Amino acid sequence: MPANLLELHDVDVPEFLKLLDRCQGNVYLVTREGDRLNLKSKLCQLVGLTKLIEGGKIAEAFIECENKDDESMLFRFNLFGDSAVTDQK
Repeated sequence: MPANLLELHDVDVPEFLKLLDRCQGNVYLVTREGDRLNLKSKLCQLVGLTKLIEGGKIAEAFIECENKDDESMLFRFNLFGDSAVTDQK
């Protein structure tokens, strides 16, 4: 796996999807097999996230961002949870 991938842990899916809508650049879901799905696409969100969700939370996911601000925002969301990031805007 490339070093620039952000691994998501126990993410609230509805809040994560709201945050994806705020991203400026493309955000890719990357599987361990190397598949890349563009999460800016609603179809890819459905296909990619349904395979990773266990009990309403994302069990394991890696994301890659084209935009550094998006990467920073998603990193803070992953680290601190929904209230620290989603309330800012």
